[in-house]
Amino acid sequence: AQGAPTPGLERIPEPIKEATAQFYGHPAPPGTPFPEGQVDSLLSIISSQRERFRAKNQELEGENRMLQHTVHALQSELDTLRADNIKLYEKIKFLQSYPGRGSSRDDTELRYSSQYEERLDPFSSFSRKERQRKYLSLSPWDKATLSLGRLILSNKTARTVAFFYTLLLHCLVFLV
Repeated sequence: AQGAPTPGLERIPEPIKEATAQFYGHPAPPGTPFPEGQVDSLLSIISSQRERFRAKNQELEGENRMLQHTVHALQSELDTLRADNIKLYEKIKFLQSYPGRGSSRDDTELRYSSQYEERLDPFSSFSRKERQRKYLSLSPWDKATLSLGRLILSNKTARTVAFFYTLLLHCLVFLV
């Protein structure tokens, strides 16, 4: 395993011996030692294949890291562009508030108007902050219970499974 030559062929695993025998076209009876040249050629084939796979793996990992970096960069750029668009909508809204300006609304304005109004709504932001504060003050057990409850209540299939599971448990308790 360390690349050091072994003094005898008795330490070579049986599957490698069988593969070498099939590679050269003659089955070897168990316990028969192989010539040193056959084992070395099979070992060189396997080690070169391992090196090719290692190089390909390193290349793919490098590409993966580069793509992840690109995704993160594009996501941050997308977030900044959304924030910029909301600020621009705010400026458009301000400019349209002057008298004598026509209000021609297009799809872009409609898309960002809801985000802008949501950001300005003090009740929704206060409600969101209060919910976050309450959630952070919960114990870990309460957080887990709340998360499980949200999971079950948010999915119709999960609600159905929970209902029949509860029904089955109650029937089992009453029968016992």
